[in-house]
Amino acid sequence: MKKILLFLLLMVCILPTRAELSFADTKRLAEQGNKLAQYHLGMCYELGRDVTKDYTQAAYWYKKSADQGYSSAQNNIGACYKNGTGVTKDYAQAVYWFRKSANQGEAVAEYNLGVCYEWGQGVAKDYAQAVYWYKKAAEQGLAAAQYNLGLCYYAGKGVGRNAQQAVYWYKKAAEQGNADAQFNLGMCYSMGEGVAKDHTQAAYWYKKSAAQGNINASIALDAFGYNDTKKTTKENLTFTVKGVSFEMVYVEGGTFTMGATSEQGSSVYDSSNPAHLVTLSDYYIGKYEVTQGLWEAVMGSNPSEFKGSTKPVEKVNWSDCNKFINKLNSILSSQLNNMCFALPTEAQWEYAARGGKKSQGYRYAGSNSVEAVSWNSENSGHSSHEVGMKASNELGLYDMSGNIEEWCQDKYGQYSHGSQTNPTGASEGVHRVQRGGSWATYAWSTRVSHRACIEYTYRLNSIGLRLCLIVK
Repeated sequence: MKKILLFLLLMVCILPTRAELSFADTKRLAEQGNKLAQYHLGMCYELGRDVTKDYTQAAYWYKKSADQGYSSAQNNIGACYKNGTGVTKDYAQAVYWFRKSANQGEAVAEYNLGVCYEWGQGVAKDYAQAVYWYKKAAEQGLAAAQYNLGLCYYAGKGVGRNAQQAVYWYKKAAEQGNADAQFNLGMCYSMGEGVAKDHTQAAYWYKKSAAQGNINASIALDAFGYNDTKKTTKENLTFTVKGVSFEMVYVEGGTFTMGATSEQGSSVYDSSNPAHLVTLSDYYIGKYEVTQGLWEAVMGSNPSEFKGSTKPVEKVNWSDCNKFINKLNSILSSQLNNMCFALPTEAQWEYAARGGKKSQGYRYAGSNSVEAVSWNSENSGHSSHEVGMKASNELGLYDMSGNIEEWCQDKYGQYSHGSQTNPTGASEGVHRVQRGGSWATYAWSTRVSHRACIEYTYRLNSIGLRLCLIVK
């Protein structure tokens, strides 16, 4: 009798795989209450496998199975609620089902729950909880979770910043073919972040990522000179308008950590956080701030309060600067080929201020001594000064710390943790970014990471501009 009972129990537990069942058989078993068949039937409806796609039916059968405790179905109905497929979007319900599934050890649900905690979807934002669930899924080998966990370690989000741990998890995900992880791992090798600098390894992972279509990796290959073709060093360019000459310094593109890096000190404003990786293409930037002499040669007038042809122009708002630039592009159009002048993006400004590929990791633009490179409220005598009177930075750029603040092209917005390529700032808002500090600001505000912003209509005697030259 015991042998017969054991045989019957085994029969109940065994269900043929989906490949062995017809749609009709799967539906029949699902209607009889078999939770595995219900899950598979939901998959059929979601994927349009042997039946017309029907997300409502998919959600219906996932929930039937989920109500019986089947973890994969619980994750899938959670995804339906999160994405609003087949049911009304409901983040709280998504979190409910992800948690049910995650508590049974379903790796994808652990990852999805981590995402909800990271972004505050259906639950209060909690980076520590996000890390907890990412780690659960990562330890089960889920590449997406390994990549996200690497991001958390790199940015110090929900866990102490640990570049070595970031590299560890990036590599785990990269070896499974995650293109974003391959790109980030390449950046860590190229910059010596969390691992010894190794250009061979950097090129290897960039190429892996680029082969999957990651445009950031393709740009990085060019920026770091990892492509097989040799990169030609470009010369600085000099232009003249009505007898006033100005020089544009070539800046070779590359990847750098933007924002509140360690050498900037512990007193940086929150607006400089989080530090994050940025990759830029080549460009040119003005050796000096735009002088009153150049402004007058282009515009025919001089709005500045502190007069002097070799002093920086000021009392110009963001729109004034772009009118000046448009007119300059028109005047020099025959010399520009496929290039044009513009205000620098905030990322272009900071990369150049830090010294680009020649950076020595200084707090200010060219030195750790603020007195060596900066005119600020402590030494300026309450006025701007002629350009180029302080020491230059590693690229030969002057006054990027102090003298006058400089308009950037970007609308102001909070930084994100993710890596970026040629970022252009926030998509909306009336505040534009200024960088560099000025004769009127405290010395600490002339650090290369410091950010400021005001409405684009303001004209102050402490704000001017520096030119950027880019490919159209």
